Amino acid sequence: MWWKKTGWFWKNGLALMSSIWMLGLPGCGSISSGDILGENGALVSSGNIEESYSGYGGAGRASADEVGRAISEERDRAAEAAADPKGKGYGLPIDDGERKEAEADCRKVLDRISDIYHRTRKGEQSISLDDETVFALQAAVKETGYPTAAAVAYANMENYEAADAFLKDCREGRSGSQVIYAVYPDGAVGRLKYIFDGTEMYVLSARAQWKDEEWSGVTYMSNTRIKEWKYTEKGWFCYELCVPEPPEVTEIVDGGWILRIKPMTEECRELSKKCVQRLGYQGNNLLCSDWDADHMEALDYNALYEYLYEIEYQEPFEGEEYPEGIPRKEFEELITAYLPVTAERLRQYADYDEEKQVYAWAALGCFNYAPSFFGTSLPEVTAVRENEDGTVTLTVEAVCDMVIYDDALITHELTVQFMEDGSFRYLGNKIRHDGDRYVPEYQYRLRR
Repeated sequence: MWWKKTGWFWKNGLALMSSIWMLGLPGCGSISSGDILGENGALVSSGNIEESYSGYGGAGRASADEVGRAISEERDRAAEAAADPKGKGYGLPIDDGERKEAEADCRKVLDRISDIYHRTRKGEQSISLDDETVFALQAAVKETGYPTAAAVAYANMENYEAADAFLKDCREGRSGSQVIYAVYPDGAVGRLKYIFDGTEMYVLSARAQWKDEEWSGVTYMSNTRIKEWKYTEKGWFCYELCVPEPPEVTEIVDGGWILRIKPMTEECRELSKKCVQRLGYQGNNLLCSDWDADHMEALDYNALYEYLYEIEYQEPFEGEEYPEGIPRKEFEELITAYLPVTAERLRQYADYDEEKQVYAWAALGCFNYAPSFFGTSLPEVTAVRENEDGTVTLTVEAVCDMVIYDDALITHELTVQFMEDGSFRYLGNKIRHDGDRYVPEYQYRLRR
């Protein structure tokens, strides 16, 4: 999910190379090691801090430990204010040592994937790698021993244990850091170093890739504070970055990210790819409405056809080949194969032209669809239950990485019947736990 946002972050405001903030620059005056900078660069003496705390404590004076803690906390606040004087949390300075370490690590990782990358690209510069190649690159990067993610739907993180332990420590307030690598479909590699100081979390992000046969260097690096974060029981790391906000920018910037740490089971991953990935929550209402064999009238069959076509034939539906509509036989055979509805009922529920013997179809566009963060969610199967009648009920959760970064925006139960030949039918869907409050009113592709 998180990889969908990389385009903006690599190209826009957060891609600015930050300058290094340093104390005690030559010619900038004399600052002793016991002095610190307060808000707006004001000089604060550690002696003054101790004096200000002299009246604190049960005996009228703070203990040495209390004063020491106060001085330490004030130094931390002053250092943070000086590094980010406007409190924006993005475009933060990058320590020279951190920068050099990130560049060196990225170079080592690109060396590891060099053979696979150049053999696949064969001189092409704009090619998007297939999933198999991305997984091959991931396998090469994981040999570093660091957690490694792949920008492929339902992909598991390799070496995830270290990231899992780090985030659990962070939940307990223990400081630390963890590097996670990410492999993208264009062959680039991202290095994400998460740093937790016991209170705040930051991410130092770097991205690098080959250019032709040469090392092109790190093409992007940023240091950003994480505004909010959570590590869910399912193992999703959800967080919101500090990003530019109005009036600094004229458009809303979405800083929400979500990253799978704990792996899916093989069964859930395969069922997700087979039964729900191509449907999604955008452009049809099969997964985001309540229905069963006795209540089929509300499904948007005219819109649903193209998604079932992709599931059946494993290729996109070419709607322009049917300017007059989809022939009745083709439409009814496909819909009735996947849903418990008769051809007679279809003609009642769907937009059907009896005279021309065709079902209407229209492409999804700005005139028949209002974009929403819910619509971009990825459905994933999280549990499988076999029923006594031979059917299977899949627990499906909508993983959303826009605006509301949530690994289960809605939870629904999808009942499916699997056939001996490997085919299957959808038999019903039920949204659980009042999840429909997050589902916007469905907009039918064609007016009903």
